[in-house]
Amino acid sequence: MSNSDTVFAISLLLVAYFLTVLMLPRLIKYLHVLKFGQAIREEGPQSHMHKKGTPTMGGISFIIAIVISLIVAMFLDSPNIQYYILFIYTTISFSIIGYIDDMLIVVKKKNDGLAPRKKLMLQILFSVIFYILVTFIYKDVNYIHIPVFDYNLNISYFYIIFLVFWQTGFSNAVNLTDGLDGLATSVTIITTSTFALLAYKENNFPVLVFCLTIVGALAGFLLFNRNPAKIFMGDTGSLALGGILAAISVILHKEVAFLFIGLVYILETLSVIIQVAYFKKTGKRIFKMSPLHHHFELSGYGEVKTVYIFVIIAVISSAIGYFVGVI
Repeated sequence: MSNSDTVFAISLLLVAYFLTVLMLPRLIKYLHVLKFGQAIREEGPQSHMHKKGTPTMGGISFIIAIVISLIVAMFLDSPNIQYYILFIYTTISFSIIGYIDDMLIVVKKKNDGLAPRKKLMLQILFSVIFYILVTFIYKDVNYIHIPVFDYNLNISYFYIIFLVFWQTGFSNAVNLTDGLDGLATSVTIITTSTFALLAYKENNFPVLVFCLTIVGALAGFLLFNRNPAKIFMGDTGSLALGGILAAISVILHKEVAFLFIGLVYILETLSVIIQVAYFKKTGKRIFKMSPLHHHFELSGYGEVKTVYIFVIIAVISSAIGYFVGVI
C-alpha cells in the first residue's frame, strides 16, 4: 500500500469526522423539536431517569457521514467500486432495522419498538443478501481461518448459516452494549481501529478506507455522545455498527480474531443470557442488573468510571485480537 493510499484513507476519515460534527448540532435541535427523546425503562438504574427525553436516533448522523465518504471513495477509487457498494449496503441495511425500531419507540413513547420476531426476520434477510453479495465479489468465502494452525476450515454452504448467526448476533450485541454515555461509541472506535490495522497489514485498501471512515464518523459522534450525552445513537446506530463489524470480520476472514476484538460485546451478551437463564431456574439474579455495564454501575463504579473500565478491556482484548489476526 503506497503513501498516497494511506493519505487518501486518512483524508476520508477526516471527511467522515467533520461531516458528523457539522450535522449533529442541527440534528440534535431538530430531534428536540420533533420530541424524539429516549424512553427510559423504569426497571433500569434510577440514575438514568434524568436522561429521559435526550434525543435518540443520533446514529443517523454517522451513518450518513460514512455513506457519503464511501460514495466519495467510489468516484476517486473507481477500480474498487464493487467493494464500496458492498460496504454501503452493509452500512445501510442494518441501520434500516434500527431506524424502524427507533421510530416505533419514539412514537409509542415506550422502550419497546419493533417486535423481536420481525426484527430477527429482517436481520436474517439482510444477512442472506450480504452473503450473496460478498460471495459474488470475493468468490471463495465459505471458510473460517484458524490462526496458529494457519488452517482454513471450509464449511461449504453451511457458512451462510454461520454468517446469519454471526451478523445477527453481533448486531444485537452492540445494541446491548449501548447503555451508557459514550460506551458503545468508544468501544467501537477501538474495535474498528483494530480492524483498520489488520486491513493495512493485509494490504486490503478498500476495507482500510471503510474502517477509517467509521472511526472518523464515530470520533465526531463521541464529542456529543460522551457523558453527559447530548444525543444517543439509538438502534439506528447500534444495530448498524454490529452488523458492520461482523461483516468486516467475514471479509477479512478474521472471525476468530473478532472473538477477542469484540470481547466487550460478547461479555455484555453473555451477562444477559446468564442472568435470564439463572433467574428462570432459581428465581435469583447473579448480576445486580444486566447487561454487565449496569452491574458495574450499580456496584459503585458509576457511569463514567464503568465506561473507562470497559474501554480498557476493549483496548487489551483488541490488542490480543490483533496479534491473533496476524499470526
